[in-house]
Amino acid sequence: MKFPRLRLALAVVWLGLLHAVHAAPNIVIIYADDLGYGDLGCYGATRVRTPHLDQLAKEGLRFTDAHTTSSTCTPSRYSMLTGEYAWRKKGTGVLPGDAKLIIDPARFTLASLFRRAGYATGVVGKWHLGLGSGTNQTDWNELVQPGANELGFSYSFLMPATGDRVPCVYVENGRVVGLKSEDPLRVSFTTNRVGNEPTGRANPELLTMKPSHGHDFTIVNGISRIGYSSGGKSARWNDENMAADLTRRAVQFIETNRAKPFFLYFSTHDIHVPRVAHPRFKGKTDMGPRGDVIVQLDWCVGEVMAALKKHSLDTNTLVIFSSDNGPVVDDGYRDDAVEKLGEHQPAGPWRGGKYSKFEGGTRVPFLVRWPGRVKPGVSDALVSQIDFLASFAALLGEKLPANAGTDTQNILPALLGDAKAGRGTLVEHSGTLTLRQGSWKFIPANQGPARFPQTNTDTGNAPQPQLYDLAADPGERNNLAAQHPERVKEMAAELRKIRGDSAP
Repeated sequence: MKFPRLRLALAVVWLGLLHAVHAAPNIVIIYADDLGYGDLGCYGATRVRTPHLDQLAKEGLRFTDAHTTSSTCTPSRYSMLTGEYAWRKKGTGVLPGDAKLIIDPARFTLASLFRRAGYATGVVGKWHLGLGSGTNQTDWNELVQPGANELGFSYSFLMPATGDRVPCVYVENGRVVGLKSEDPLRVSFTTNRVGNEPTGRANPELLTMKPSHGHDFTIVNGISRIGYSSGGKSARWNDENMAADLTRRAVQFIETNRAKPFFLYFSTHDIHVPRVAHPRFKGKTDMGPRGDVIVQLDWCVGEVMAALKKHSLDTNTLVIFSSDNGPVVDDGYRDDAVEKLGEHQPAGPWRGGKYSKFEGGTRVPFLVRWPGRVKPGVSDALVSQIDFLASFAALLGEKLPANAGTDTQNILPALLGDAKAGRGTLVEHSGTLTLRQGSWKFIPANQGPARFPQTNTDTGNAPQPQLYDLAADPGERNNLAAQHPERVKEMAAELRKIRGDSAP
């Protein structure tokens, strides 16, 4: 009789331990930049190989209706970390490289949530949410704060903005890495009075990559950027090594914190411009630099997954992979992306891309892997990155403060594959606001060009309302507004309600 009781007791203990493990997993969010729905093999790409991401999809849940909140980077990142639609706050558009921190340090963020729950919290990679206070010009030669550390991250290793904007340096826990006092770093986005560094506009003969539009200010590593900078040469990054630099820091964070629960926000630079692949990835595709940096991005994901497996963490780590907005081909540099695109469809079946009101602007790759908890498969649930805050709070058994995450919703059952439905409605943001309800997409009448000439992207602008049934018309070609005036009226009213005004 003792042995059955002992076995029962051991089983109860084992089940308790198993529940405890799954109740507090490590969380890794890998956030790509400008990666489109159709850029990965697991979403239909055939001209570029992404074996690590395809394996992630095979072992996890692949979402087909997952979204950023905006079709550009800064507002999407703001919304993901705060649980608030960025369009509710002024100054959350695409930021210059010397912008001040746009998230109030007193605000409760995704990092705050995990830190309160006892997690080690780290962010590595592209930031683009501003650094420093709004009272003075940022002094990059001193401690730059507030920043990510003041928002709940215990460790930060950041690109301040983007690869095509100065300053071209890394900032670790508020300090520019490798900076020497005898060569101070100065930055400006309004005047070239910071020094006499050559620019792409005045010295095109010095360029190794030519701009196609804009991007012709200070030259760093043979590439002209947006904005002016001088000094800080010992701290400048090497574009070819950037993917490895950031991945190494992400892996180090995992290794350092492997004995306790951790949350890692790994925000890659790839596949944003300027697209500069390391020599070992150059020529890996016949699509030029854009294809090669997709392969490089896939390698980054593989390195993170290998680190998790090396330390026996992969079964108790919830990994989410996604992108900050839809794809763009020519975004400021002549890198053969247009010429070598061929039949590749970066946005997959969706119309538009980065900067667009159409689905290609915000519908992005979205993979969730958590062995033993998330069953492999495909989900058509409507989900958004803005819901990470409420969903992870539910996962951790934490209660959000009353003023936190005004727009975030708990869609944890959909994220884990326990429910087929996610959000009922979702606002998509690209200049003006559009609304999703189920398979229906409503775009209010708005002014502006139908195409962006620089990027050759369909904008979604039109002088009349647009209504599409995405289930039957994923390419948003058949405007049904005239056939369904009541639905247009109802969705317009719902959008006004969410927006909190009475605008037409």
